[in-house]
Amino acid sequence: MNVLLSGEATELVGEPLKVGETLPHFKLEDENGEKVKTADLVGQLTLISVVPDLNTATCSLQTRYFNQTVDQFKNVQFLTISTNSIDEQRDWCAAEGVDNLRVLSDEQESFGYATKLYIPSQGFDTRSVYIVDAAGVVRYAQIVPEVSEEPDYEDALKALRTLAV
Repeated sequence: MNVLLSGEATELVGEPLKVGETLPHFKLEDENGEKVKTADLVGQLTLISVVPDLNTATCSLQTRYFNQTVDQFKNVQFLTISTNSIDEQRDWCAAEGVDNLRVLSDEQESFGYATKLYIPSQGFDTRSVYIVDAAGVVRYAQIVPEVSEEPDYEDALKALRTLAV
């Protein structure tokens, strides 16, 4: 599959996860450098916001938006995943006051390859939003066609409201 990066087609490592598929096995790192596996993330409804680089304007906007939205949803886990290092993520969260959602590092590219969101030519995961149920099944998937643009927040939150009932 291709996405656009500043108007130019760029290829993902494969066909990204689709609605109805189960989260594959991957490993991420939390702010303490601890490994976080797929099994650690299932068990409750989860919104996964994937951003290429927290230190860019659009990624910052997306992450701050979901950070401000967390309080509207009880019993929903909000995650942001980027290929930034844990130090970069920690610094960014401290500077931006982001503490309502969990930020996880895919610096090792395990998540990007497992979910087929990785853009090898750029070295980061493409912008996307997923909602996964407690069993780890994808219930909503949005791959943003132009990496430099924000996702359709309202569409994602509409789906989340429906699933959180």
